[in-house]
Amino acid sequence: MPAFQPGMSVSRWVVNMKKFSRYCRSILFTPALVAERSVKADATDADIALIDLEDSVAAIHKAEARNRAVAFFSRPSITACRRAVRINNLGSPDGLLDLLALCGCPYKPDVVMVPKVESPRDLEIAGSLLGGVVELMAIIETPLGIENISATVSTRARLTATIFGAADFALTTGTSIDWHSQHYARSRLVTATRGAGLHPLESPWFDVRDTDGMVTAARRARELGYGGMAAVHPCQVPVINEIFSPSQDDIDRARRLVAASASDGSGICLIDGVAVGAPFIESARRLLQEFDAPRPMAKDRYAEPANMGRA
Repeated sequence: MPAFQPGMSVSRWVVNMKKFSRYCRSILFTPALVAERSVKADATDADIALIDLEDSVAAIHKAEARNRAVAFFSRPSITACRRAVRINNLGSPDGLLDLLALCGCPYKPDVVMVPKVESPRDLEIAGSLLGGVVELMAIIETPLGIENISATVSTRARLTATIFGAADFALTTGTSIDWHSQHYARSRLVTATRGAGLHPLESPWFDVRDTDGMVTAARRARELGYGGMAAVHPCQVPVINEIFSPSQDDIDRARRLVAASASDGSGICLIDGVAVGAPFIESARRLLQEFDAPRPMAKDRYAEPANMGRA
């Protein structure tokens, strides 16, 4: 998003500003067969480092990948970013085996990503087995998943985010993977997810060589309301983080809005001749809370095994 410019509507600037959130700008996917690479995600500044047991692992290697994931989550974290895993579809034996294996890990992942979610059922199963500490992300990637998105995001499981699965959605609908052909699905996901107070994430850009294409897709997603994007290669992470973060000019502008509201005291104030009310001021406050401070290091959530105080 461009920084605030003279003549730009303050209301337009604040509407754009609301799309930012530091909860998760970027998720870096790493195949479970090379799980050790995920510790390098910290060097890329990815918000979440994810080990993938699903699409990046061939059927004949699922058991080996699962064993490597278990070994990975049997050791304490040595990175600042959160650790995650994408399991297989819970409608398959591999998905159930993945989930059961993770339940036995002494150092559970921060986040478990559940694919092909079409109702609250899979999230409730995962949440009940993993316990109340692990966060869940739902991949919405089928027509039924889109149609049932409102019910899915209302689940009581620890759902924190949804992510749009463009490739599988194209496969199941017969559309192209092009942005415009999937615009309705993306919009429906954002509306339902934001309405539930959760965080929508955009599908990865699969052509690692096409940085310009990824930038265009990420900017479109941000303008639509997405708060972040998945990455399939470390080189994509810095670009994604920049697009889904405010500029210094944005932060300075937010400071001015908050300072003006505090000095005015009436609940509405004039900024550059424009009347700015409570929704705009609250958006500025939220931006400053998330971005106008050094990023905290991840808490040492893995200092003790699960049976010594961690659910």
